[in-house]
Amino acid sequence: MTGPFGGELGWGRRPALLVIDMMRAYFTPGSPFDLGSRAAVDGCAALLAAARDAGLLVVHTRVRYAAGLADGGLFVRKVPGLALLAEGAGDLGELVAELTPRPGEPVVVKQYASAFFGTSLAATLTAAGVDTTVIAGVSTSGCVRASATDAMQHGFRPIVVADACGDRTPAVHDANLYDLAAKYADVTTVAAVRAHLAAR
Repeated sequence: MTGPFGGELGWGRRPALLVIDMMRAYFTPGSPFDLGSRAAVDGCAALLAAARDAGLLVVHTRVRYAAGLADGGLFVRKVPGLALLAEGAGDLGELVAELTPRPGEPVVVKQYASAFFGTSLAATLTAAGVDTTVIAGVSTSGCVRASATDAMQHGFRPIVVADACGDRTPAVHDANLYDLAAKYADVTTVAAVRAHLAAR
């Protein structure tokens, strides 16, 4: 990358893994949010295993609304399909089985795109001494991007793992990774993260 963009933030001393919204809605055929690929599940599973082996704090996120969507604000008006993630609407809001949180791994419940907005995530990371967020999940253009941008704005180095993220089309995925790398985050691969953690 050339010009004024694309500096590298690098790794800090204490990383945590953020697994963003890996819910059944994105991986269930017939769901309006289905990505048509489980590649992000495989990528997240590999990251999760490496993070657990390395003793990292792992934080999962999911979206959940009250029945009637009273806590959904303008977001559920802009994206009506989010009603599928309300209480009583079914199981599409549950996390995929392969990425089930272990006891002690926090699950942040949110109503908007960023994992930081209106949640305790920043306080949780700060209390644990975290300075770097390894970010994976879905969707690249939505909740991953918003969470990475907010991570930087909260002072946590964001590292987005390209092959552990997914979006509705490859073009949208690639364009957002390009822009994240230019302005808001370092972008890397599962293999590179695993190698870094193994060498720590």
